[in-house]
Amino acid sequence: MYQAQPPLEFIQPKYNPWFLRLTHLMLPLWMRSQTALTTVEAENVEVLTDLYSQFQAGKIRFMLAFRHPKIDDPVALGYFFARIVPEVARQQKIKFTQPIHAHFIYDRGIPLWAGEYVAWIAQNLAGTPIQRGKADWTGLKSARDLFANGIFPMAAAPEGATNGLSEIISPLEPGIAQMGFWCAEDLQKAGRSQEVLILPVGIKYSYVENPWKAIANLLTELELKSGLPNFPQAASVDGKASDFLYLRLLRLADHLLTIMENFYSKFYRCQLPSNGELPRDQNHAIAMRLQAVLNEILKVAEAYFNLQPKGSLTDRCRRVEQAGWNCIFREEFKDIKSLSAVEKGLGDRIADEANMHMWHMRLVESFVAVTGEYVRENPSPERFSETLLILWQMVSRITGENTSKRPDLGKQKAKITIGKPISVSERYPTYKGNRQSAKQAVADLTKDMQIALEKLI
Repeated sequence: MYQAQPPLEFIQPKYNPWFLRLTHLMLPLWMRSQTALTTVEAENVEVLTDLYSQFQAGKIRFMLAFRHPKIDDPVALGYFFARIVPEVARQQKIKFTQPIHAHFIYDRGIPLWAGEYVAWIAQNLAGTPIQRGKADWTGLKSARDLFANGIFPMAAAPEGATNGLSEIISPLEPGIAQMGFWCAEDLQKAGRSQEVLILPVGIKYSYVENPWKAIANLLTELELKSGLPNFPQAASVDGKASDFLYLRLLRLADHLLTIMENFYSKFYRCQLPSNGELPRDQNHAIAMRLQAVLNEILKVAEAYFNLQPKGSLTDRCRRVEQAGWNCIFREEFKDIKSLSAVEKGLGDRIADEANMHMWHMRLVESFVAVTGEYVRENPSPERFSETLLILWQMVSRITGENTSKRPDLGKQKAKITIGKPISVSERYPTYKGNRQSAKQAVADLTKDMQIALEKLI
């Protein structure tokens, strides 16, 4: 990422049945050794087995639209497909003619930070990549073809990225709804009568044992790194342990916000709200300050790439990311040997500067779903740890530490809940009316998916 490189190539999906079988065999061991997950539970699995049965009978095409709170989601879903769904199918005496699996859409940028081997794994498990920040017609064409003609159903995260929070769903991107209508359109053109469905899938994590001690230790670590003195122990005399930890969490959040506000005001001349403009409630004040500083941080990156600050924080992050990639992965660097040392050196300089300005965006993208009320509404260990890990990630980015090695706060279990299928085919007559009705149909379907996923929390 610090040097100019050839354009990102599309990674053609392919299905390797032997590798899938090996993955299913090794997944429990991988899950327990490489993640904090110990078990995966599921609810309403019978809905999914019925849809798979109809899919294999040629009656329907469907996509699983799953929640994406954290990077362990693919492991939890993989275990779900490998172990839980086949067991429920056996109980129902349903026989499938092929492995229970799904084509899936993944972000083309993942191999850039997770390693190229991840691209090989995704490719051989029939995944198809897409670049999020632009109209990636090659990626969209591949996903569209797999939805209509693939040997498996599709799977995708309509949030577009992880937000680190199990009980808050980020605003859904319209791409999944659009793909549903494209699939219905492709089937109609081909004279096929299959119904197109989107299946909401919820994923939620909980701790096997309360991790209060680990949470307190991580709080202490972040307080030290942030230059905060020890919290007065008198505050912990009355009330529950979680009350004391919440006071410490609020103090840490306030302190980190102050540091960031001072930094961006001093060195980037950002305009931030004064104390007189803030509400009296500390949580509301922190939420307002957070949104203001996130907006200003993004403006720093947008100004460098000559982008206008339009849309949600997520939309703006994606545009900054793509602008950075355009400076790093360049068409003229396809044949590096043909470039002079000067041309290559200048290209590397631009790539390095682009990467540095994308760093500001990376700070923001971790906080796009943070409300300031998440812990106060329900001071559970899960909400505590999720919020604290987001702060840890920010501090680690600033101090230059490895953000992929997250603190281990305790063993967890995942619960996967299958929702009610949403028929895209029933909405297709409205979609094909005209351009305006098509746009409204996509918006309505996206809204209904959002509501359906929120009900699964």
